[in-house]
Amino acid sequence: MKTSRIIERTPSAYSYPLLIKSLLENSLKFYPDNEIIYRDSLRMNYREFNKRVARLANSLTAIGVKEGDIVGVIDFDSHRYLELYFAIPMIGAVLHTINYRLSPQQILYTMNHAEDKIVFCHEELLPLLEAVSSELETVEKYVLLTDGKVPTSSISFVGEYEKLLSEQKDTYDYPSFDEDTMASLFYTTGTTGLPKGVYFSHRQLVLHTIAAAMTLGAQDNVVNISSLDNYMPITPMFHVHAWGFPYIATFLGMKQVYPGKYEPEMLVKLIQTEKITISHCVPTILGMLVNSPIATKFDWSKWKVIIGGSALPQGLARSALKLGISVMVGYGMSETCPVLSLAHINAAMLAEMTEEQQLEERCKTGRPIAMVEMQIMDENGNFLPWDGETMGEIVVRTPWLTQGYFKEEERSEELWEHGYLHTGDIATVEPNGTFLIRDRKKDVIKTGGEWVSSLEIENLISQISGIAEVAVVGIPHEKWQERPAALVVLKAEADISKDMIISHLEKSVASGDLSKWAVPDEVRFVTEIPKTSVGKIDKKRIRADFA
Repeated sequence: MKTSRIIERTPSAYSYPLLIKSLLENSLKFYPDNEIIYRDSLRMNYREFNKRVARLANSLTAIGVKEGDIVGVIDFDSHRYLELYFAIPMIGAVLHTINYRLSPQQILYTMNHAEDKIVFCHEELLPLLEAVSSELETVEKYVLLTDGKVPTSSISFVGEYEKLLSEQKDTYDYPSFDEDTMASLFYTTGTTGLPKGVYFSHRQLVLHTIAAAMTLGAQDNVVNISSLDNYMPITPMFHVHAWGFPYIATFLGMKQVYPGKYEPEMLVKLIQTEKITISHCVPTILGMLVNSPIATKFDWSKWKVIIGGSALPQGLARSALKLGISVMVGYGMSETCPVLSLAHINAAMLAEMTEEQQLEERCKTGRPIAMVEMQIMDENGNFLPWDGETMGEIVVRTPWLTQGYFKEEERSEELWEHGYLHTGDIATVEPNGTFLIRDRKKDVIKTGGEWVSSLEIENLISQISGIAEVAVVGIPHEKWQERPAALVVLKAEADISKDMIISHLEKSVASGDLSKWAVPDEVRFVTEIPKTSVGKIDKKRIRADFA
């Protein structure tokens, strides 16, 4: 029996590990003069940035951070956060991005569970830290992050960020170590139980960066990126590495702009004055900008936006396209680092499609990016056909999936049942390999003996002129098990009634595009739809409110 031929290494040959330091090094090769900008208050080029990262690495070492230590960060989207993205893992420690939108008890749990040793905290977020500091079990030192003022606090700080950096030299000999070394850790909140920790290695983050950059850069698509783009995140940097884009942008040497605390006026100002060309966000953020009264006063035609976190309603996509914003869906989750797939429309498809067909394609879950294997699976572990009709759970394999939930063996085995990571998303797959999520497994509505997609109903309602936002959930029903119910937010001065919405949906029923069971029994008009800590529609809370 023949076996594969394993390469024999020359004793002196160097086995190059995939480490985050290689991403940073690449930033100096081609565009070292491109800028990294914080709000309207700080500008530096990549040469200066690399020196600051080295100063930070020296500061971390000076205050006692060692390989394997967990370092927590509580900050808005800033140049400091980007520096911490690199310096912490590059000295062999682990970056814990703390979600400051969680409740104090959840924050306390994640910090104790992660066993944070050092914590960096922004001045405005100090009340959150002060509320839990007396119960933190492993934290030894705190570093203050400020935008100019040093507040009074009950917490004793080892130093202020800029002062610590100023005391250190601007070179650092970053060590080489095993590429499977843990680089990052953060916590994802589910529908039940305590937050779950997910973790990623240097190798995983490097491969994710290269694959996402290659797919977005080399594949013909309606949204492409290159080193010439100007990048600004509108997804918090505590959330799944801001979808990996800060690493991608640094690797490519893009101009980067960090907005700090999310304020609509500042976001619009930066997009316009810094000529931002690529961003990513959840639908609610895009809706906030698109539906702003001042939106029509600006030129948005250079801005490309990748939407993730939840489904992109066609109504919102249409509004964005009318303003000139090139928008499309990206898919992933906390457990997947996160990018798995992107909507795909190449030049040939554009030439053949109507505007409505293009709109529909932009809102699909899309095709897997490089090095991602995606399938749909039934409850028994069987793969299902790609016929555009059969529904199953999306399961994945790729080099950058979390290998489990941090310190939770049983839940980790459930996540990886049958050797594939289970996403909890129910989808169909077209013969050409395009995925379309029909709903979250927990959000599919069982009514009248049929499965009904809440996303499909939301998508249809969103297309009514005057609808700003919509959420549909299933609520218990004595006879039919569940019935759909909708929360609707109207645009300013819109005059829309429940009967108008029902009539619109009934037209889709009459044409055969929607099941009769999908027409909601109840429609409530509200001023705001509940959101999770990362800006997703909180259907768990909505179901509870209806109940």
